[in-house]
Amino acid sequence: MASDAARAVGVDIGGTGIKAGIVDLDKGELVSDRVKVATPAGAHPPDVLAAVREVLSTLGVADDQSVALGVAFPAIVKNGRTLSAANVSEQWIDFEAEKFFEDGLGRDIHFANDADVAGVAEVRYGAAKDQPGLTILTTLGTGIGSALLYDGVLVPNSELGHVQRARHGKDAEAYAAYSAMERHHLSWEQWAKRLQWYYSHIEFLFSPDLFVVGGGVSKHADKFLHLLDLTTPIVPAVHRNNAGIIGAAALARG
Repeated sequence: MASDAARAVGVDIGGTGIKAGIVDLDKGELVSDRVKVATPAGAHPPDVLAAVREVLSTLGVADDQSVALGVAFPAIVKNGRTLSAANVSEQWIDFEAEKFFEDGLGRDIHFANDADVAGVAEVRYGAAKDQPGLTILTTLGTGIGSALLYDGVLVPNSELGHVQRARHGKDAEAYAAYSAMERHHLSWEQWAKRLQWYYSHIEFLFSPDLFVVGGGVSKHADKFLHLLDLTTPIVPAVHRNNAGIIGAAALARG
C-alpha cells in the first residue's frame, strides 16, 4: 500500500448515499474497499455527520490524523460555507459546514462541491487529463452537477444543472437528470432526447472543447452517449461513481 504521504481519504456525500475510500494519490485509485451507507432521511447536519463518522470508522481512519481527509458535498461551497442545498436538508443553506465537520470529526478537512471534486479527479487522473481549453464535466444522478475546467484549472461552483428550461418552469436537472429517467420510466432513447436538449444548450452557451459524463449512470455510457448529436466530443468519466471519492482525496493533499 502507498505511504501515508501518498494516501488520503475521500468522502463523497450525496443525496442518496455517502461513499468513502482510501486513495493512492500517485495513481488516483482506491486502495481500500469502497464503503457506502445510505444518506440519512432528511439529510440534517447532525445525522450526516454521524454517517460520515460511521464510514470513517469502517475504513479504520476515524482517529488517524496522519492521513488527509477530503469531503465532497452536493451544494455551492464558498469559504467553507454551503450556500445551497441540493437533495439535502435546507438547514445546510448558509451553513458553516466545513467548521461543523472539522469540529465534529476533531480534525482538519478539505471541503468542496461534489461535482467540482469529480472534475478534479478526471483532470488529474482521468478523461480530462492534459486536455486543453474548456472541459465541462457533468454528473448525472439524483441531480445534475457540473465542473468547469479550463486548461486543467477548476472554476468552482458552476451549477449548470440549474439552467432553466424557458416556458417550462423547471430547471435542467428536474427534466434531464438520471432520476428523471427513473421517475418517468423513460427508455434510454427517450432520456437521450432530454439529454440532447441539455447538452446542446450548454454547448451553445459555453462552446466547450470536451464534455465528460460522470455519475453512476456513466457505466451505461454505451446505452445513451452515441444517441447524442453534438459538435463537442462527449466521453464517459474514467472514474465513474468513484470520482467524488478520488477527487476529494486529491484536494485534501492540495
